[in-house]
Amino acid sequence: MKDSGRSMGKRLVGILAIPVGVLMIILILCGAKGIRLFATEGNWIAFFQATATVMITTIVLSINLNSGRFDFSIGSISLLSSVISASICIRFGLATGPMLLISIIAGAVLGLCSGVVYVLVKLPPIIISLGITLLYEGAAFTVTNGYGVSFVANNELVSFPSVFNYIIVIVLCLAFAIVVFDHTKFGYDYKALLSGQKVAVETGIHEVKNAIICYTIAGGMMGIVGFLSATNTGTIQMALNFGSISIMFTAFLPMFIGGFIGRFCNEKIGYFIGALTMAFVSLAYARLNVHSSVQQIITALLLVGFLIYLNNEKVIKNIFGFRKRRAEKNYEV
Repeated sequence: MKDSGRSMGKRLVGILAIPVGVLMIILILCGAKGIRLFATEGNWIAFFQATATVMITTIVLSINLNSGRFDFSIGSISLLSSVISASICIRFGLATGPMLLISIIAGAVLGLCSGVVYVLVKLPPIIISLGITLLYEGAAFTVTNGYGVSFVANNELVSFPSVFNYIIVIVLCLAFAIVVFDHTKFGYDYKALLSGQKVAVETGIHEVKNAIICYTIAGGMMGIVGFLSATNTGTIQMALNFGSISIMFTAFLPMFIGGFIGRFCNEKIGYFIGALTMAFVSLAYARLNVHSSVQQIITALLLVGFLIYLNNEKVIKNIFGFRKRRAEKNYEV
């Protein structure tokens, strides 16, 4: 019973240590400057919008990256799907519900096309995804004549941002990812291919079908990201020459944090907590008025520092374990 309690306590510490630690540091910094982290409703909306966007992008990035497929095209899928959905809704006077649905369908179709090209061409996924990125960025630019899309004056389409709506999106996307990848035959096949592709294929698992479904799911979820970004500002800015890739890099640090936290809970919940942690950091940047160049430096240092810890985790534990054992030995003497 005691061992079970200790194990539960250890898991809770592992899950909460990083987000709580980061929040404490941020609150101390804000307090030193006399700033409240959550001062207005807009702060709460920005926090949950960042959590939803980063969590979904992190899950999408991990879907193909865990299988060895580095997909640079997820940002361009987000861009083009939001352009398609916003253009249709503006043209026919549709509301946010249809816009979200169209964005998901458009993203899934674009993801499906990426997956089909990948399995047909059989080039390294990094090359395929770069080509797809240029294609989708160019298509979005052509559709809008390079001007992007603006619906700031459309009160219906910009009415989506609210704490409640973002929480609903977070819960539904997290539940969808957990159910699909942890409790379906497709998810079991996906995990079998991760652990040993050759053996999994020999047992009858269809790796091509599994890869195409992964691309399709990733595309559909990036359609949601595109919808959230577009309705948050009421504008869609164009990106060319791999300009859409930057959204992918926002997911690297929360993915590594989520991977670490995933040792103590479901991996997808780990990604959610990683996104939550980065949302605290993003809001702190805004509240403390940190310059964008300084933000990039701090985020890069956090990423490098966390990777250094992960790569030297055993050494660090051995050092602290040795000191603890030596202290206990001295106490006994």
